[in-house]
Amino acid sequence: MNENVDLTLVALGLLVFSAHLFASLYSRRMVPDVLFLILIGLLLGPIFHLITPTDLGVVGPVFVAVTLVVILFEGGTSLSLKVMQDSWKSTMKLTTTGFFASMIVVAVIAKYFLDFPWTQAFLLGSILGGTSSAVVIPLVKQLKIGEESRTVLVLESALTDVFCIVFALVFLEIYHSSHINIGLVFGQILGSFTFSGLIGIAGGLVWSRILEKVRKIQNSIFTTPAFVFIIYGITQVLGYSGAIAALTFGITMSNINTFQNRLITNLIGPVGHELNETEKVFFSEIVFLFKTFFFVYIGISIMFDNINAIYCGLIITGILLLSRLFIAYFCSPDKAKSYDKTVISSMIPKGLAAAVLATIPEQAGIPEGAMIKNITFSVILFSIVLTAAIIILSDKSKGLQNAYAWFFKQQTKSKHKHPQHKDSHNS
Repeated sequence: MNENVDLTLVALGLLVFSAHLFASLYSRRMVPDVLFLILIGLLLGPIFHLITPTDLGVVGPVFVAVTLVVILFEGGTSLSLKVMQDSWKSTMKLTTTGFFASMIVVAVIAKYFLDFPWTQAFLLGSILGGTSSAVVIPLVKQLKIGEESRTVLVLESALTDVFCIVFALVFLEIYHSSHINIGLVFGQILGSFTFSGLIGIAGGLVWSRILEKVRKIQNSIFTTPAFVFIIYGITQVLGYSGAIAALTFGITMSNINTFQNRLITNLIGPVGHELNETEKVFFSEIVFLFKTFFFVYIGISIMFDNINAIYCGLIITGILLLSRLFIAYFCSPDKAKSYDKTVISSMIPKGLAAAVLATIPEQAGIPEGAMIKNITFSVILFSIVLTAAIIILSDKSKGLQNAYAWFFKQQTKSKHKHPQHKDSHNS
């Protein structure tokens, strides 16, 4: 027993050191550390069967949820409210177009190639329609892209998590009851976004007022993420999106001076303090540590027990990547450079939301449930790998750089040929 504990501690220490080595390799060679961490998980899990998700019991899902909260909060602290105001149109265009186009593409594949009924086909599509906050946020922070493009990708990943959850539950309801209230669906989405955001903003305003007093307590630096956990949990219990609340909490804390207006002052008094540099550095280190174990956990969770599901996952990932290229063509921010658009076109990684939702159909007794789960885990693996691979190649391969530059240059020419469309849109 003691020997197993000792070996586990050695393994954890080696993993942390390896993560730093991989991060250093990324900064020098542009090889994302995500790939190596997932590979370690694959070796530990489905390849050598040294550990399985069930071995971790309830700790695994709890750890994943904590990782999501920390990453979203820390990602929110890097967003500028002014940039968000300038990019909200691009964000909503990319988010809605990206999600619904991906959902429809996957549904059509599932219907005509896997012979799924339409309801189950759209269920799979809704599970795979978004991008993963836990993958996108750490990745785009390492890339040299414009602030607006970075903001759009971070917000898209957070918003599509909610889209995935709501629409997956909708199609589950359709399967069981054969009807759906469209107004109720949109009400759920709007309510989830609105109330989750308000809870996060309110939490940020309150915490900013008491933060200076909290700092006087010894060893208090972890109290801020602890308060984020509380905000996340309360929001989830109320039936809204804890992910959106955590993100808006971070945005509020990093833009607290922007909230210094008469209305808020009259309501709650003078707004308090922003996070200081020491706290930001600490949260960045926490994110690094949690991210390391998260991607290893993803690798452990991948299943290779159905070869057909693996092939289907690879095909779906390839088609999603191709469709994302055209989505980026039409929905990238107007000021985005060619490299920014290349990054946007490659951002298809699936993660936590997809992994959690994929297990529900099988538990609900849906005949295609096992296939949905296996395909989803396969797409999670391939989508992360392909995203990372394109980022590597787009930085190193002149041929690929020129191909993307040519493709997106045609978009610019098209806009110049039809300037009236842009004018009418802006009006």
